[in-house]
Amino acid sequence: MKLVVKVFAEITIKSRPVRKNFIRQLRRNIRNDLRLIDPEVTVTGEWDNLQVDTQVSDERSREQLVERLKCIPGVANFLEVWEYPLTDIDTIYQQCREHFGAQLTGKTLAIRCKRAGKHEFSSQDVERYVGGGLNQNCGAAGVDLKNPDLLIRIEIRHQQVFIVRAMHYGIGGYPLGSMEQVLTLMSGGFDSTVAAYQMLRRGLTTHFVFFNLGGRAHELGVKEVAHYLWQKYARGHKLLFVTVPFEGVVGEILSQVDNSQMGVILKRMMLRAATQIADELEIATLVTGEAIGQVSSQTLPNLGIIDRATDKLVLRPLIVSHKQDIIDTADAIGTGDFARNMPEYCGVISVNPTTRACPRRIAREEEKFDMAVLEQAVAQTTITSMARVIDELGESAEVEIVEQILPGQVLLDIRHPDDVEDTPLTLPDVEQRALPFYAINSQFKNLDANRQYLLYCDRGVMSRLHAQHLVSEGFTNVRVYRPQPATGPRA
Repeated sequence: MKLVVKVFAEITIKSRPVRKNFIRQLRRNIRNDLRLIDPEVTVTGEWDNLQVDTQVSDERSREQLVERLKCIPGVANFLEVWEYPLTDIDTIYQQCREHFGAQLTGKTLAIRCKRAGKHEFSSQDVERYVGGGLNQNCGAAGVDLKNPDLLIRIEIRHQQVFIVRAMHYGIGGYPLGSMEQVLTLMSGGFDSTVAAYQMLRRGLTTHFVFFNLGGRAHELGVKEVAHYLWQKYARGHKLLFVTVPFEGVVGEILSQVDNSQMGVILKRMMLRAATQIADELEIATLVTGEAIGQVSSQTLPNLGIIDRATDKLVLRPLIVSHKQDIIDTADAIGTGDFARNMPEYCGVISVNPTTRACPRRIAREEEKFDMAVLEQAVAQTTITSMARVIDELGESAEVEIVEQILPGQVLLDIRHPDDVEDTPLTLPDVEQRALPFYAINSQFKNLDANRQYLLYCDRGVMSRLHAQHLVSEGFTNVRVYRPQPATGPRA
């Protein structure tokens, strides 16, 4: 199987040295990512196109490769192709007839040919000869250059012929790792996840910092969505997840700061803490998901005062985005359902929050705040590799694990809906329900409390995490289903 990768258009207008560096980084990213599916995959090419060669032959692996390439920043589109050595135009016609002849009966067609190199024929010569031959000999309904039923693409690159089997679109952007590092303030909602995605798509190595305001369920939810972003868009890169325990900071604000100024001061404390963490990680830029006017702290006067708490550059990629546009993007990238089911915890809710904070007033209120509380929170920061963030949570989960399902018990498949669709469980005579892991915290309480539920996921980590959380919330009717590897279902 061969794939021809077309790079993001903005890469092609860079200077020669910059373009070569971008292509080199993209080639490395593709190779590192796809090796998780095919260890023998090769990626070649240095300038116009990259070529991916893989020996996978089963349809499932092919689909996995295609889905991975769609999510790698820097890829504009790519082609699945059949590759042949160039001989003559008639041979190209015969090859196209072999692949598409049976599909043409009663359908209109068009041929598109692109060439690179010197040949005795033009692209138009190929289109006319191949299109005419297929039209006359395959029962086609004719040629329609504007809106054909079947569009056949051919690329000729020097002495190679690529006949396109399928075309797929990527997410574009710059190759991840080609730009600098940033630290994104992550709450797990629509805004912060979309902001983080946009940074990743622009080639910026994006680490995450989460300020825990007191909710264990919220921390779990944020780690899950951050892990999802890493796994889908940055799997080959070493990103970090930083957790800062902010309960003490919230308590100090509630007891010392005037009600109307709480929101602005909380944001300033977060930027101060993020600045110290970024200094430790040698990161010069912070990212937030704020948009103008979305909440009271996000007016222009307030944002200006919030920014004065740090000497770092603060990027706000969503600053003029409409909320519905942000939600639509979250749904498109796969974080929308996470955000809708994200547990909320906010210990700082002003009754009459200011929308035009005064610098002198903020300074007076912050004089009441014991900065030692903030320093203590930063000192208790934990930093975890994104590759380990879920596993480390699971290591501390202590719940009952069963290997067999008893009559009357219900199996809850908590895998991502895509995984459930791709590899459904086959368990005869077992009642099964799909309840994605990101929806368990909000929806489990709606299930029949008189039934016993067994949580299942492919590796047993997410199921243990959520079962432990449900038990801690007082639910006694939950276990983890972990079958024996030799006889149990595969996910």
